[in-house]
Order: sequence, then structure tokens, then C-alpha cells
Amino acid sequence: MLGAIAGDIVGSVHEWTATKTKDFPLFVASSRVTDETILTLAVAECLIDGLDYAETFHRYFEAYPGAGYTGTFVRWAFQKQREPYRSFGNAAAARVAAIPYAFDSLDHVLEEARHCAGVTHDHPDAVAGAQAVAACIFLARNGATRDEIRDAVEQRFGYSRAQSVDELRVAHEFDSSTLGSMPQAIRAFLDSTSVEDAIRNAVSLGGDADTMASVAGAIAEPFYGGLPYDMRNTVQGLFSALSGDPAAEPASPHPTARAVSVRAGRRPFGEFALVPELFELGILGEERRFVLGHCRSGDDQSQE
Repeated sequence: MLGAIAGDIVGSVHEWTATKTKDFPLFVASSRVTDETILTLAVAECLIDGLDYAETFHRYFEAYPGAGYTGTFVRWAFQKQREPYRSFGNAAAARVAAIPYAFDSLDHVLEEARHCAGVTHDHPDAVAGAQAVAACIFLARNGATRDEIRDAVEQRFGYSRAQSVDELRVAHEFDSSTLGSMPQAIRAFLDSTSVEDAIRNAVSLGGDADTMASVAGAIAEPFYGGLPYDMRNTVQGLFSALSGDPAAEPASPHPTARAVSVRAGRRPFGEFALVPELFELGILGEERRFVLGHCRSGDDQSQE
């Protein structure tokens, strides 16, 4: 799942910039992981250990309160709520990258994606988006062709193939709803030539860049046989370089990013060396420290 994490990191600095070009540096000093990565890891732990999604999301939120969650999720997690909040936002689709690696049939993948999404996002659009992304990843890792993946999302979920990335780029704006971002993120993969190109396509649409790039990267990774060596090393190196003692960092009342140890209870993510199960799922390689930004500003819409 390094493709999802790489996309999240690359897109993190483009979320509010309306980037409309593929010509940009992949990794910069302020690149960081956001809530997409944190909740993807939470889902992976649930699948490995058979944990409850809601309780695990609450625990990860407590460990990473500044990862950039939406206001509605913050309120849900802070209050330890268990009922979903009818969201049609894209966050549920962005956290399912582990699910297609945990099941051997598409039907099981779709059912688990539905269950995972419905913990918070029980709107039909959000559930369908999570299932569509999970289906694309599952099909990609099982050798489906680009056309087969394209046909599957169109026939099962009604995601149109009409516009290319170049056409979408002209008018697309920031939209964190599922229907306003997930078909476009999948298209970024479909029009790509590599993992890096899929991520660049997603960012260049000028929308919800970290979420869309995370999804495009998650699909592209198994389709293209993994991340390029340089990108994989850069992602892992970024974690390593930024994983020093937070107390030793320069003091700043408003840091753009901060290195923290992941302290989510049962999994001591501040330690190096992955447990074998997480390594098998391909989450991070050998580093287990993360760079977190701040909570997103914004209103309290049901699409969050």
C-alpha cells in the first residue's frame, strides 16, 4: 500500500493550491502524511487483528489528532460516537487500500469496503465510492487489464469514462464529495503510464489533491507491479529523516509539519521494524514514524 501513502504525501502540499500542471517536484520539505494514511493504517490493523473499526478509528484519532481530519470526523471521534453521520465525502474511499489485500474474492472485498465505509460514511455515494476504489485495487492486483478495470467501475458503479484527465483538468475544482473526486481519481489512474504518472495526474486536476492522489497511487501500485525503486526509497527515507525526537525540533507555534511517533495503543508505531503482518500487507517497509500536519479548516458539511 505504499502507492496510497506516496500519493497522500505528494498531494499533501497541493490540497488547497489548485495545481493544474503535472510539472512539480514530487517531494518537498513540507510534504507529510495526512488522515488518508493514518486511517488506511487503522483499517489494516483492524483486518489483521479482527478489531472493531469505530474503536480503532477513535484510538488512531487520539494518537494523531492533527492529521488533517474533517470537522465532522473530529467531532465523531472526539466524542467517541459509534453511529455514522450520513456523509457523502471521499474520506471513506481513501482508507480502503488494505481491504483488497485481505480477501481473495471481489464479493468479499466489496462487502468489507461497504462495512468499513459505513462506520462513518453511510450515504450511498460514499459507500459506492469505497467499493469502487477497493474493486479497482483488487482487480489491479489480480492482473486485470486497464479496460477491464474501466468497464468494471462503469458497469458496477456508473462512473463515466467520457472525459480524459486532460479534459477534466480544465474545469475541475476542489470537491471533497465522493462523486466529485473519486471518478476523477480513478480516471487519473486509467490515463496513466506509471505509478508516478497516476499520482501526477491526480494532483494536476487541481482538486482534493492528497485524497485523489492517494487513491490513484493505491490502484496504480499493484497494476504497475509496485512503486519505482527511487520513489519507494524516497517515501521510506522521508519517514526516516523526519522521525527524530519531536522535542529536538525547532520551536514553532504553527509548524507546517511535525514528526511524531505513532502511539496508537496496541501497535507501538514509535518503534522501528514492522510486525510481520503489516510488512506482508506492504504498508511502510521498514519505517514506522509519520509526519502529520494540522486539522483542515473548513465548514461542517455532510460531505465531510
